[in-house]
Amino acid sequence: MINLRRKLLGLGVVAASSLFAISAAHALNGPSAIQIDGGPLGPLEISGGLDGYGFVQSGASTNSLLGTDRTVGVNVGSALIELQKTSGVLQFNVEVGSNGGTTALGTKVNQTSINNYSTGPLYQGYVTLAPKGSPFSISAGQMASLEGYEGGIDWNNPVQLTTALFFVENAESRGVSLNYTKGPINATVMYGDGYDTGVFNFLQALVSYTFNANNVLSVFYGGNLGQTGLNAKTYGGTCGYGNPECFGTVGTFGPQFDNSQLVGAFYSYTMGNLNLVPEVQYQVAKADANLGLFKQTSNFSAAVFSTYTFGKSPYSLGSWVEYFDSHGSGANSATNNTWFLGPNAEAVGFAVAPTWQYKDLFARANAGYLYLLNNKGATSSGVDSFGYGGNGNGRSQFTGTLEAGVLF
Repeated sequence: MINLRRKLLGLGVVAASSLFAISAAHALNGPSAIQIDGGPLGPLEISGGLDGYGFVQSGASTNSLLGTDRTVGVNVGSALIELQKTSGVLQFNVEVGSNGGTTALGTKVNQTSINNYSTGPLYQGYVTLAPKGSPFSISAGQMASLEGYEGGIDWNNPVQLTTALFFVENAESRGVSLNYTKGPINATVMYGDGYDTGVFNFLQALVSYTFNANNVLSVFYGGNLGQTGLNAKTYGGTCGYGNPECFGTVGTFGPQFDNSQLVGAFYSYTMGNLNLVPEVQYQVAKADANLGLFKQTSNFSAAVFSTYTFGKSPYSLGSWVEYFDSHGSGANSATNNTWFLGPNAEAVGFAVAPTWQYKDLFARANAGYLYLLNNKGATSSGVDSFGYGGNGNGRSQFTGTLEAGVLF
């Protein structure tokens, strides 16, 4: 997940926020903050966005990985508003609303919800202490994670459809972070409750080095320092936080996620109107019979993202290609041991997004195709096939959306 809060300026070039300084490019210019007088609080900034989309999905059936017969429809994406104080020693960020505009290619399309996190409509909320003249700052509260290039808000990504890399990463966390920025180096360490569990034993780190305005290398880590049990709460889903039917526990969501070690890196290269970002990551969970993990299990993912803006016109093109390979540990009746789509899933995919934006209005067409190189894996009943279509074993899947929204 780009799990850094970013400001988007110019032709898709990202300027660093006061907390996280990473350079990248996107097909959309993000919300432009409105300056307001906060009285005794000092100058404040308010911004936000709202979008929706129509969609079509192939391979939908109650037997498929999509888990639905709904092949076409209309959804609300995200509706968020953010208030920030980015100057002075004491700063803060509060972002509230409903989120759900991103959809991992190969999965059922998302509908916006305030139940995705334990904090409900509070998407982010943290305070920052930034001593004047110091390269260090410290923040505490509900914050986006430090893992990965893609983000949980769809208009911050080059394509509304996201990759397998995004799916397996930690998203929002409650915790404390320490940030260091000096010269070309930006480093952040965060300690909190990975995967929204409320169990504070998860460490994250991100280090970025800016060679110049066109070349930035970022390396990230996320890992559990202890053990998070099967009954700990995790993401709520659309039918309510803590409901087991909505993957409301570590056991049903997958104990390997929060009990894992993840390392990855991405490199942003810009040449004129073109931005390329290759990313690679590896995640592994050790065997732990108490968690239903009977052997070591891992997931490897790689992708290349690109954004091209057509001069000074309102048009741009976002895209990506991906590959992932899961090595599941099998499954039993108590836990879900699947990293993404199915046990031992291996796949390639690509997505494109022609984009139009005029001032605060935007529209883009998103299209993605996924092909399962392997769709067989061990389950509690033996070796079964998984996939798409009426029989639930098809290897290919297409998702297309037409998205529109307003950013301010």
